[in-house]
Amino acid sequence: MDAVSIIALSMGAAWASGINLYATIFMLGYMGTTGNIALPTELDVLSNPMVMTAAGFMYCVEFFTDKIPGVDSGWDAVHTFIRIPAGAMLASSAVGDVTPAVALTAALLGGSLAAGSHATKAGTRLLINTSPEPVTNWTASISEDLLVIGGLWAALYHPVLFIIGLFIFILVMIWVLPRLWRLIKRLSRTIGSWFGLCEPPPAVSIDTQSLQNNKSEQIET
Repeated sequence: MDAVSIIALSMGAAWASGINLYATIFMLGYMGTTGNIALPTELDVLSNPMVMTAAGFMYCVEFFTDKIPGVDSGWDAVHTFIRIPAGAMLASSAVGDVTPAVALTAALLGGSLAAGSHATKAGTRLLINTSPEPVTNWTASISEDLLVIGGLWAALYHPVLFIIGLFIFILVMIWVLPRLWRLIKRLSRTIGSWFGLCEPPPAVSIDTQSLQNNKSEQIET
């Protein structure tokens, strides 16, 4: 694999892990098993039947869990501690047999990218859950699965196109995340005020007697 293909595979695996880790592992393992791609030696373990079975089972669990309003956000919260380190590990392994410095660099970049894609997904889901109907959750979940599959396919077969798309995604992510964070904080304060966890802003007290005295002085003047 040339340098562009290695970068696309490494960053593609990390990016996809932040959205749906189990689909990422299963797809890479399946394509390696069927001979569609030659995985780096460090990623050969993904083609192991035991790993593929576990990833496929967990993907089925996530497929249904990810479509229940509220439950999907809890699932994302738990997977904050799973997707990000797994993305860093996959990115580091995808670069192959390299120096420790290159492997560590790939892990740092991959972990950061996985964290960004995970935060974008989780934040978007929190906002979607303000509307309790399930249609938007199903639409978002299926769209994310298709995005992971399509992104990995592009990373493997059209690496240059994928890197361009990834660069655009990072720019959009940098623009979206601060706005998502502000909306989530506002939503949290609103929900907290409903349950008495957040105090409303203090009311402005008006000294009516002072106002009457000032008014009387202005009239006398």
